[in-house]
Amino acid sequence: MDDVTLLAEDGTAVGTLPKSEVHTTDTPLHLAFSCYVLDRDGRLLLTRRALAKKTWPGVWTNSFCGHPRPDEAMADAVRRHGVGELGIQLDDVHLALPDYRYRAVDASGIVENEICPVHVAIFDGDPIANPDEVSEWTWIDVGSLVEAVTHAPFAFSPWLVEQLPLLRRLGEV
Repeated sequence: MDDVTLLAEDGTAVGTLPKSEVHTTDTPLHLAFSCYVLDRDGRLLLTRRALAKKTWPGVWTNSFCGHPRPDEAMADAVRRHGVGELGIQLDDVHLALPDYRYRAVDASGIVENEICPVHVAIFDGDPIANPDEVSEWTWIDVGSLVEAVTHAPFAFSPWLVEQLPLLRRLGEV
């Protein structure tokens, strides 16, 4: 079982907890990441969270998210999760939103409370999704995604709803 890095309000590491104990109705601030995978045609890999996920089950979201292990380089964590969740080897991983932070409560009362740097990466091909993480996936034109999020934000993860316009402003997606 992986540990998650707990953070002070200023973002410094203050300890660890097993991942299985972190997400509750009183989730402590911790370190995570989001990754948006694009293909060389500019389409975004959109995934639907597995129904067994503790937070936001069955919700459409960015390509994948995760938690780096304590003392693991963030880029290594992103690549590790790309393989583990989608069976993909990522090219050109780069940090797009280094200071993104959010807190959100899902319908069951479970809280996400993360400092969550956002990365963008390139991959061409089709993923082989881990069914424990991803129930469905699709390549989507970013303009179509923006329209869908505008009209039905409830169908998407709250972090995607917040991150997408920030990434668009930077020209990242």
